[in-house]
Amino acid sequence: MRVLPLVAGHEPGAGRRSTGTGAVRGAGGAASLPAPLRATLPKLAGICKNPQVDKDGPAVAELMACVAATVSRQVAAVSENVYEVILREIPELHDDSPVLTLLASSVDSNVGTCLQIVQHQIDLSAVRAPAAALEYARRLAQRGRPLTALLRAYRLGHTCFSDWLLKELARQTDDAQLLTAATLGMSEKVAGYIDQTSEEIVAAYTRERENWLRNRSAARAARIRDLLSGQRVNASATETTLGYRLFQYHLGLVCWAGDATAAVDNITRLEHAIAHVAEKLACSGEPLFLPCDESSAWAWLPLGIHDTFNAAGVAAADVDGDIHFAFGDVAKDTAGFRLSHQQAIAAQAVVLASGSLTPRSVAFSEVAPVAMMLGSADLLRSWVLGTLAGLATDDEHHARLRDTLLVFLRTGGSYKTTAERLTLHKNTVQYRIHKAEESLGRPVGEDQHDVELALRASQWLGSSVLRQVPVQARQPPLAPARPDRVV
Repeated sequence: MRVLPLVAGHEPGAGRRSTGTGAVRGAGGAASLPAPLRATLPKLAGICKNPQVDKDGPAVAELMACVAATVSRQVAAVSENVYEVILREIPELHDDSPVLTLLASSVDSNVGTCLQIVQHQIDLSAVRAPAAALEYARRLAQRGRPLTALLRAYRLGHTCFSDWLLKELARQTDDAQLLTAATLGMSEKVAGYIDQTSEEIVAAYTRERENWLRNRSAARAARIRDLLSGQRVNASATETTLGYRLFQYHLGLVCWAGDATAAVDNITRLEHAIAHVAEKLACSGEPLFLPCDESSAWAWLPLGIHDTFNAAGVAAADVDGDIHFAFGDVAKDTAGFRLSHQQAIAAQAVVLASGSLTPRSVAFSEVAPVAMMLGSADLLRSWVLGTLAGLATDDEHHARLRDTLLVFLRTGGSYKTTAERLTLHKNTVQYRIHKAEESLGRPVGEDQHDVELALRASQWLGSSVLRQVPVQARQPPLAPARPDRVV
């Protein structure tokens, strides 16, 4: 740390000479001290022989005032030193010129106020944090700088400022007890000021941060609503407000917490979960996050020039078990921003309509036909029941038949491939397809596309589109067609 001379023309340790009492020393000895302090020197000598030194006594107060007055003559150097130490030790506080100028003003005002308190023994109850210090705290809150950095600046400033005072005190006295008393007195004043001021700047920072976040969230929400409405927007201004590039590939995402968890920190949990997914996908920037309500949020993940993503596994690890994800397809530019979000909302609707939050994540591409059939839940259920007939019965027996038939149709009617995918014997597949046709009342080849869509709807929406049956009327598990068949 660079230490400048505290008294003009005087280097530390230079020109020392003893006074008559041996208690005070300095550039000019006792003669250089103010007349009131010179008059008290005999009393100081007597006091210092008493081990119970009163740090609040008049003699100690005079010495503290003399030290503060001497340092005050070098206040510009003190402030510069504190300012340089803060910027050197706290990289987060490096900023543009106006904010750095405000930091310098905050340091100047704090140093000057603290010196006046020590010099004139001002009661801290009459002192308030300087305006520049409060404004600097508010400015840091607006820029998202951490409060911990601001508080560390005060700790560093406290240490640096105290160093100047104590070195000057050591130049003015060599009496151990007087030195101790003055040290305690000054330390108490300075620490009290720092503690009191820190509370005020924390309050100012917190209020401004809350207001700024509230206003920023409102502005961001308004910009997002404009984008989703499809109206023309000023792209540059929108990007500035959102902190997000529009002319790239986007991945719309809906994230929500299960009803079983009513945690007060749900929004924070959702934000962390979305950040985790963004990290897994190696996004080109920070995701755009917008809380929807207390348990759900919308997000857009910036994929840059990448037009594909793999949803498998990105939401499975290191995320709370009650958090769920619905993804849209990757889409480009402002139109893609809107489309991918609409797809994510539709994918979420499929999961919610099923009455179950079992899937941790779902992509629109998996449920697109079902999502587009959800315009009327009553009409969809009626259509599924009419298309699947008895196969739409909501029990374990028919669920197995539906699952097997869906795979069978997706594999082009191949018994062998279906058996391989379901890890079943080929005869088991043949038996189940036969039983499915009995429940349908017709061969599976008739209205094949409608049957497949109805099966997909029942797979995702479950009981909400199936025919309920009393528990006692449900059929037992399928009986094997042959002893060697695996069911």
